[in-house]
Amino acid sequence: MSSSIGEIVERQRDFFRTNKAKDVGFRIEKLKRLESAILAYEKRISEALHRDLHRSETEGYITEIGLALNEISYAIKHLSSWAKPKKVRKPLIFPFSKSLVIHEPYGVVLIIAPWNYPLHLTMLPLVGAIAAGNCVAIKPSEMSPNTSKVIHDMIEEYFEDSYIACFQGNAEVAQQLLDQEFDFIFFTGGTSIGRIVMKAAAEHLTPLTLELGGKSPCIVDKNIDVEKTASRIVWGKFINAGQTCIAPDYLLAYGEIKESLVNALKRKILKFYGSDPKQSKDYCRIINKKHFDRLSAYLNEGDVVFGGETDSEELYISPTLIENVPIKAKVMREEIFGPIIPIVEYSKISEAISFVNSLPKPLAMYIFSNDKKIQQKIIRETSSGGVCINDTMIQLYPKELPFGGVGDSGFGRYHGKISFESFSNKRSIMRQSVLFDLKSRYPPFSEKILKIVKKVLK
Repeated sequence: MSSSIGEIVERQRDFFRTNKAKDVGFRIEKLKRLESAILAYEKRISEALHRDLHRSETEGYITEIGLALNEISYAIKHLSSWAKPKKVRKPLIFPFSKSLVIHEPYGVVLIIAPWNYPLHLTMLPLVGAIAAGNCVAIKPSEMSPNTSKVIHDMIEEYFEDSYIACFQGNAEVAQQLLDQEFDFIFFTGGTSIGRIVMKAAAEHLTPLTLELGGKSPCIVDKNIDVEKTASRIVWGKFINAGQTCIAPDYLLAYGEIKESLVNALKRKILKFYGSDPKQSKDYCRIINKKHFDRLSAYLNEGDVVFGGETDSEELYISPTLIENVPIKAKVMREEIFGPIIPIVEYSKISEAISFVNSLPKPLAMYIFSNDKKIQQKIIRETSSGGVCINDTMIQLYPKELPFGGVGDSGFGRYHGKISFESFSNKRSIMRQSVLFDLKSRYPPFSEKILKIVKKVLK
């Protein structure tokens, strides 16, 4: 890309001022073009995901390509309805007025995507940005270089950079982008980088969405189906080798069922990935040596009761269960983001709730219990971005469920219509009739008018 970042962003501003991107037909056309691009590049995307993360074709489609295509088709189907002005009730004191809300695009927006689901977490916010009528600058992660290159090539082939531009590079490129004055920023990544992005946004008073992470707890009550619970925990934790922002981070297991749960988890790991998961085509690798070393160090902070095998050359860490971890250990205080599950025993639900509340608010919370009173108690006495009961990760799929964090796990929501709304400015419009004018609204005011106003406004 020969033009500088600043030049391209300025071209996007010029294009946005033409108002073409605001046309709903134009937006639908570009969404269809994005769909065509992904379908044309599907094989290259799948190969790149395998090179970056050892992700299988099936897992790549389920977690990335398929989700992106589904999001696009949903937006195409509903965009005309979303974009219509929404009438609101008129106030009694202005009976001849008309009020409505329109969704207008912010303008030129920036999307900074992570490496763990490099296509999915670039495309889903991009769909929302296009649907809302914005011009877009994209910064995929340099830590998944193969997929980032494919995304760059795809965007460059299918879109003019005055409308959508993709910038490859390291933290220096990201900082150059953050130095620009965007109208909205959407960031997915870790909490520490999220703070840097938020500071940069504050320099220009730029609104933003932060999709971060955290230690998503998995509370397992005694009143469960152990086999199904184990299957769903293993599936949610070890897909992408645990490198998922909403993966169960640690288990809080009720004492009476802890042993049977641990044994069931072991059986499910063997069933899903075999006796040597390194040979499984469905088991991913750690993204790089830095994260491999970080995760390997966690293995020394407790007793490994299953797994624990590593291979630094292949960036491989097997699905691992650890127990007897000191509460102040790093693995119990930092987001793991890898294939290691610390298992902590509790005897009363209040203990589990207290432990969850001792940590920053997580992106997700998992509750395995068939006792609705227990479910409601945990939900009522804790806070998280989302909650999933008796399963893991599936809260990601319904388009009507807002996805996002709270506190250290971020703020702002997206998916489906919520993505369209997140990338839109809700603009209030009020039209007042010129045929009538209430003289009583103007001074001097009488006691009678004050009484009437008090009555109306109550």
